[in-house]
Amino acid sequence: MASDWTAIVLAGERPGESAFAASQNVRAKALIPVGGVPMLARVAATLLDCPSVARIVILAQSPDALLADIAPWIGDSARIRTAPAGDGISASIAAIAGGDVAPWPVLIATADHALLSVDMVETFLAGAAGADVAFAVADRTTVEAAYPETKRTWLKFSDGHFSGANLFALATPAGRATLDFWGRVEKERKKALKLLTFFGPMLFLRAFTRTISLPKAAARAGRSLGLDLKPVRLPFAEAAIDVDKPADLALVQSIVAAREPAQGRGLSTGTSAG
Repeated sequence: MASDWTAIVLAGERPGESAFAASQNVRAKALIPVGGVPMLARVAATLLDCPSVARIVILAQSPDALLADIAPWIGDSARIRTAPAGDGISASIAAIAGGDVAPWPVLIATADHALLSVDMVETFLAGAAGADVAFAVADRTTVEAAYPETKRTWLKFSDGHFSGANLFALATPAGRATLDFWGRVEKERKKALKLLTFFGPMLFLRAFTRTISLPKAAARAGRSLGLDLKPVRLPFAEAAIDVDKPADLALVQSIVAAREPAQGRGLSTGTSAG
């Protein structure tokens, strides 16, 4: 397994997220505190602790300001770079992936994945071996057994129901094809069946009738893009829990409160999040 991954952390603002941030008395969603620590600081600290990650890039509208905001928790790390976000997530990633700022292979994570852990990242990257592109999922049975109150978007296939886990691997330059595709369907990211219509009627029909497994559906979709696309099932319920709304934040706060001392942690000591 490669030990020189570039981790791009998506920390930009989507429409409507500024109101969520303001409700938590911060200027950006990535800075919403969990256990007294900004979510972005938790994600960055975890990635700094991952043996497979060589460098981190914060991708956002004002990335340098965000990096300055989280410095008290992560210290002055020379392994963290910044890049400005452009028009859309896929275009912003495509502008830096494979270049000097973010050389291959590239791992994509999100700033709102406050429960991200080193085990999640390393398990995902190990499972992504051999693929051009991989994406992490968590099984509904696993997630709901631990957190029955959480509400997720479930992808339903013959082998189970799955939620995205906010980790994506672009292991080779062939991954650019998925960025082009991502750009065409970004607005439908929460509608799994709508996305599958882009790969033709047969795959859509089989997914709709749940007569195809997730790995087989991904393999077929990958072939249509000219690459090896692989889902990686993670055994961690927390992998599927990000912070999109107040109910998510309350759940994540409760999980962290049960794990950590009330005063929070100094993440610059090297302790990983999650």
